[in-house]
Amino acid sequence: MCNYSYILEKEVRLWKNSRERERYDNMADAFSLITTLQALEKAYIKDLVEPVEYTKHCAKLIAKFTAAFRQLDGDFSRIEDFARKYKLDCPAAILRIREGRPITIRDDRGNMNKAIAETVSLFINLMDKLKLNIRANDILQTDVRELLDVTNQMNLIPSNCLGREKISKWLDILMAMNAADEITDEQARQFQLDLETFYSEFNRLLASTG
Repeated sequence: MCNYSYILEKEVRLWKNSRERERYDNMADAFSLITTLQALEKAYIKDLVEPVEYTKHCAKLIAKFTAAFRQLDGDFSRIEDFARKYKLDCPAAILRIREGRPITIRDDRGNMNKAIAETVSLFINLMDKLKLNIRANDILQTDVRELLDVTNQMNLIPSNCLGREKISKWLDILMAMNAADEITDEQARQFQLDLETFYSEFNRLLASTG
């Protein structure tokens, strides 16, 4: 007699090896990120999420999707092909990914500005690293330097911006340390606060020029 219980309980695998498993994991990540971004776009349109929160989460989702989709380069050349194959009805998310930045991010001319999207990403990456207890100078200093380089080129940020001045002082502190040195937990807490202050200032400036 056929053991139907065994057949039903037997694990069915979609992959034959670790490489195929990673491919399916990447596709699952891409799928979930698109649907999450679509939900976020709808929430923002309905005023269910504040612009600052929307910008932060949207930039993070786009960055994560870009990383996941890059792993599928051999399978799908365009995001539209991926969405069509898996019957994803997420036009708002696809548009946002194609443009590569949240809808709230604009330059002085009202056009989308990649530099601002990069700034949002740098803010989020730095704050996330501190929350994950990353304290090493050689890891933090690169992002701090890039953040200041980008924001120093933006006309919308005034020269007397307090938040930028605080982050500039942190770069001086990191540059005085050896590569393998780490900041203390107390320093990390203050650094996090200064980053959040600058990020809030940055978003207020974006809102005032939008």
